[in-house]
Amino acid sequence: MGILEGKTVLIAGVLTEASIAFSAARIAQEQGATVVLSNFGRALSLCQRIAKRLPQEAAVVELDVTDTEHLATLADRLREVMPAGAQLDGVVHSIGFAPQEAMGEGFPEVAWEHAATAFQVSTWSLASLTQACRPLFGDKASVVGLTFDATVAWPVYGWMGAAKAALESTSRYLARELGPDGVRVNLVAAGPLRTMAMKSIPGSSQFEEAWETKAPLGWSVTDTEPSGKAIVALLSEWFPATTGEIVHVDGGFHAVGV
Repeated sequence: MGILEGKTVLIAGVLTEASIAFSAARIAQEQGATVVLSNFGRALSLCQRIAKRLPQEAAVVELDVTDTEHLATLADRLREVMPAGAQLDGVVHSIGFAPQEAMGEGFPEVAWEHAATAFQVSTWSLASLTQACRPLFGDKASVVGLTFDATVAWPVYGWMGAAKAALESTSRYLARELGPDGVRVNLVAAGPLRTMAMKSIPGSSQFEEAWETKAPLGWSVTDTEPSGKAIVALLSEWFPATTGEIVHVDGGFHAVGV
């Protein structure tokens, strides 16, 4: 019996097989979960194709976290594709975006409109997605998001780095407020991986070079399985008293200096 046997999980933001979210979806199914995926716009058809490459084809719902109607109707639309009578046991927030204008150098020169997009999509959406799913939660639920260690300032990451710092704070506030309702909220801080998100960052090769030389356990920029396993573990009952936490899955890079 898998550690997610009988559970239903929404994984938001799946785009390609190279994504952490896809790895989490695959492992979750292998561990017994019913998985529902989401994306929107042009990425929706990609998500639907990807859903067929899982061990069992997953249902897909459309979700644009900047669309208030999508958020307002999410619970009802999930009920239509979830097993009859099932509750939603877990949510994976694999959503992040910043315009190119908000990344790279020139941090103080970035216009608010570009920074605001990064915060709305990458930060505020953790709270809005969790709130949209709350009608489906039972006595217990686990929300897991993805971050890139925001305790330091990275080259070229720009306002996405600031948005990730705010995401980490958001997860703690959600953990504080929703804990009495049995909802755990945690983040996985993965090292650099060659996902679509990382490829969109100008100069991201600098991260790969740093991890190659400094990560104590070594690091593969193409292996999303360690991060996927961490997400599934946090979705499970194996961390019943853990919330507001950031689990680093980065080969130990965060723990060492020069």
